[in-house]
Amino acid sequence: MAATAGSGAAPGSKGVGIEGVFVTGTGTEVGKTVVAAAIAHSLVAEGQRVAVFKPAVTGLDDYPADGPETGAGVAFSAHRPDHEVLRRAAGSQQRDEEIAPYRYGPPMSPHLAAAQADEAIERRRLLDAARAAGADADVLVCEGVGGLLVPLSLDPPYLVRDFAADLGLPLVVAASPSLGTINHTLLTLEAARAAGLDVAAVVLTPWPENPSPIELSNRETIAALGQVEVETLATLDLSAPHTWPMGRLFRDIHG
Repeated sequence: MAATAGSGAAPGSKGVGIEGVFVTGTGTEVGKTVVAAAIAHSLVAEGQRVAVFKPAVTGLDDYPADGPETGAGVAFSAHRPDHEVLRRAAGSQQRDEEIAPYRYGPPMSPHLAAAQADEAIERRRLLDAARAAGADADVLVCEGVGGLLVPLSLDPPYLVRDFAADLGLPLVVAASPSLGTINHTLLTLEAARAAGLDVAAVVLTPWPENPSPIELSNRETIAALGQVEVETLATLDLSAPHTWPMGRLFRDIHG
């Protein structure tokens, strides 16, 4: 996959030999973790060994300090950091650092959180960690940070999009179903395809039980103008994975 101008991705990158899917979003708080967790959980239900990964987690200061979820018999709060939600969804035994090698307290862009911690997010460390995460699994479900153009590093420039291109995994875009999503989603598709990323699907979430004419039109318009498969996902109870749907998308998206 060719690098774009100003990109930190390796020219001609063809991935790192991992099967899986990369979940991005049209921005922050649009359901990336929910979509990634649903995909991971569904693949596990199909008998796949699933590993999960997220290059960086920020905002840990916003979560209760009640310790990690450590087993099936332990009560799990839905208000947990992204990497813990992903681990539970996959039934994984991965340690925090194996899922998210960079973790920060303040809720901010990862490049700024890293700078405030007096360190830098390194491309090679991320790729090595992602490869290690996927080594003993059939499928790697990777969740990005924010949208595709969020910087992981400024010097040298390295965006979430560059990381996705380096991994070479098919892309799933999480997006809101509400007013404004057409522009946000189509811009994300353009940004992805400009970097040579393979967009597998868009997932609109949380999809209401009784969608409005606007939401129905948004789904149809994104599919038509974006030339992409558009799926929907209702609100999930993150504390009860057994209630999550296991549809065709979540079984087959990595294929």
